[in-house]
Amino acid sequence: MTQVRLPRTKARPCARHLVGVLAVAVLAGCAAPDPLTPTVAGTYTTRPMTEGAQIIPPGPPPPEPPPPESCGALASLRPGPQPPPGQMPPGGSLAEIAARGRLIVGTDQNTNLFSFRDPTTGTLQGLEIDMAREIARDIFGDPTKVEFRLLTSAGRFSALENNDVDVVAHGFSITCERAQRVGFSTEYVRAFQRILVPRGSDITGPADLAGKRVCTFVDTTSLGTVQRVAPDATIIAVPDWGDCLVTMQKKQADAVSTSDSILAGLASQDPNFQIVGPRLEGEEHWAIGVNKNKDDLVRFVNGTLDRIRADGTWMRIYDRWLASPLGPIAGPPPATYRD
Repeated sequence: MTQVRLPRTKARPCARHLVGVLAVAVLAGCAAPDPLTPTVAGTYTTRPMTEGAQIIPPGPPPPEPPPPESCGALASLRPGPQPPPGQMPPGGSLAEIAARGRLIVGTDQNTNLFSFRDPTTGTLQGLEIDMAREIARDIFGDPTKVEFRLLTSAGRFSALENNDVDVVAHGFSITCERAQRVGFSTEYVRAFQRILVPRGSDITGPADLAGKRVCTFVDTTSLGTVQRVAPDATIIAVPDWGDCLVTMQKKQADAVSTSDSILAGLASQDPNFQIVGPRLEGEEHWAIGVNKNKDDLVRFVNGTLDRIRADGTWMRIYDRWLASPLGPIAGPPPATYRD
């Protein structure tokens, strides 16, 4: 066996040919390296931000959008006679869904209490997941015949327009602008924007947000609301609501502001946070999103929503997910129709 020997090189002192101050500087380079893991001191605000986070400095607030009532966006299509499960009429989107054998629903997995991944079972759970299963129940007679596809908030529009999904159940609040692109059902949840802060915080309302860092969603109506009620606040806009919780836990934000329903989901994950202050601006009306050209599907979804309002299913779903964090309510928001 041949042993390979590497040639030796003669060690040279670091500063053999250097003198004066330069010699001292070079000799310093021969010292032991700095520790690989620096010591963390003070607050955690120097930790890396959540991927995709945007820092929006204080600036002129955007104009307040018109309420959806002003343009008739809350009024949806009235349901006709509901066909029995498994007997969808030929032609149209309902027949396509029935032939496929499953309803394709766009949602997400990071909105606790509405659509989230259960860590024990690995399945999607939440109020919006239950709503989607009720639509499948009315089409097939089987609430499990659903395929869930995960979407970003921005991706909701293209998914509907490209027919990648049949419906979207993903915190879709009705606005005049959105109603130009989306066929909305009647509302199934009414929400109000508020503020979430750490317990013991001196923030008790929007006036206290001046000079603070407020986390909200990158593509939501909540962002503009924060800019209007707290124009001197710095906004941290993140891709998912769970990112706001992490941002608060890392002390990179002083508060979170969005719908009270979503804030309740964040607070239920970490008891160190609480909802404070009054409602901000107007109401939010959440609805199922459908392709703008599929009137038959909009009417069918509204038929399902009418059924679950009438037979108590809506209240059972609400009580399961929202009654504890938000308190009891008298009943579901009423349907409004334009025909």
